[in-house]
Amino acid sequence: MVRAVNWWQVVFIAAGSPALVMFSLGGISAVTGTVSPLVWFVSVMIGFVAIFSYAEIAGMHPNKSGGTAVYGATAWVRHSRIIAPMSVWSNWLAWSPILAIGSGLGSGYLLSIFLPPDHALNTWQVTLLDLGFLKQGLTIRINTQFIVGTILMVTVWSIQHSGIARTARVQIILTLGGIIPLLFVTLIPFFTGRIEMANFSPFVPLNGEWNLEGWRLFIGGLFLAAWAAYAAENAVCYMSEMTDPARDGAKAIIWSGVVGVILYTLVPFVFQGVLGTEYMRSPGIESGEGVGVALASMVGAGDFFAKLLVVMLTFTLFLAIMTAMAGSSRTLYQGAHDGWMPKFLDQLNENGVPTRAMWTDLAFNALLLLMSDYMFVMAVSAVNYVLFHYLNLNAGWIHRLDNPNAKRPYRAPNWLLTFGTILAYVNAFLIGVGANLWGNHILFLGLAAAFISTPLFWYRHYVVDKGQFPPGMLNDLIPEGETELPPTRAGILPYLALAGGLVSMLAGYIIFWVMF
Repeated sequence: MVRAVNWWQVVFIAAGSPALVMFSLGGISAVTGTVSPLVWFVSVMIGFVAIFSYAEIAGMHPNKSGGTAVYGATAWVRHSRIIAPMSVWSNWLAWSPILAIGSGLGSGYLLSIFLPPDHALNTWQVTLLDLGFLKQGLTIRINTQFIVGTILMVTVWSIQHSGIARTARVQIILTLGGIIPLLFVTLIPFFTGRIEMANFSPFVPLNGEWNLEGWRLFIGGLFLAAWAAYAAENAVCYMSEMTDPARDGAKAIIWSGVVGVILYTLVPFVFQGVLGTEYMRSPGIESGEGVGVALASMVGAGDFFAKLLVVMLTFTLFLAIMTAMAGSSRTLYQGAHDGWMPKFLDQLNENGVPTRAMWTDLAFNALLLLMSDYMFVMAVSAVNYVLFHYLNLNAGWIHRLDNPNAKRPYRAPNWLLTFGTILAYVNAFLIGVGANLWGNHILFLGLAAAFISTPLFWYRHYVVDKGQFPPGMLNDLIPEGETELPPTRAGILPYLALAGGLVSMLAGYIIFWVMF
């Protein structure tokens, strides 16, 4: 790939990550009630602790793209050839649907302000398949929202086709046009006195008390919020495209995390404080399509200015789509380059862009865009995303044990690495408790989707590559002055870690769904 960006440009590229707060803001508020700002704060802090471990393992791989899942897979591969590709696959399966969800919500924003709800373009729909057996009301359909959303995705593809430098320039413009308006509608209510503290009372989950059901709602909110609030890790997808990855990698991910903490704390607090729980439970808020209009209404603007704000907030969604395509396509490319994914994805164009991976993203998300319920797509995606974080946080200490002498431009403090390892099992618990809150089969579907990686990898590795990884796959980990990796030292600990994660997940499911 072409080394063409520095750390602050990467922060702008990754700035679409905080924009993900708009995707599930309404849905989480509608389920958790007055405690939704606490849900977001706890979630973003879990993600912030994790990025210090990720900054360390990212710095160990200056010649790889694709993000922390790729860097974590190099720790797991010497212990399990099932788990390592699953880490890469689950990360991609979590990030890629942002294209479909963001494009769908963006088109919903625009249609909601320029056309009345009963307009023919808003009501026209052709149902192709009823998926009500998975979730009530879920269908595969073609409507205006699908058409506009597809146009948005193709626009993103065309921008990124020209290379990382052009993508960074466009991201800077979109950040100014999207994140700044989001901050504007968030901060104005502080100065105008529109935040009502009564909207946080009583400070209990939506069921009315902190009993087992209340905790299930709260933890279910944490599970879905993780899909957005952990996303600062995306900043290290571009290690092989940074001019000085050893110096800039840690800066990029940590500053992206700081931006995320600010926005994921402020936006949900103001959203709840101005609008209140009853407003949150309206259909347009829960689905996400009415969030843009709701945010614009918080500043008390007139009709024209409110519409202008919604358009600018659509830029925020566009920013998230740009970030997702840039990151997820590089995960596919590096996964193919390292022998995890189908080989045809291992291709760059003349600008150093993984175009085949981008086409794959586009085709996959065109199918997802046909779905009528984006919260369903997000929840299945979230199972894979939280699973990836469980695996990757354990990869931090595995790298420490197995590769103690590998070059580390940044070394996470021991206490943060330990805390991150503990949070790995918290994440496994969140999957067990929270997944089925968003649909009866979400846990099963999410885990089944994760195991699709197994036949894909086995075909690539044992049929295409004849049981051999591509040359140099682990070269970044070889200590200076040596020609090969030292033997592993983790022993049975990675397998005990997998058993611990399974126990944590099952404990969460049994306590909150079987015994309850």
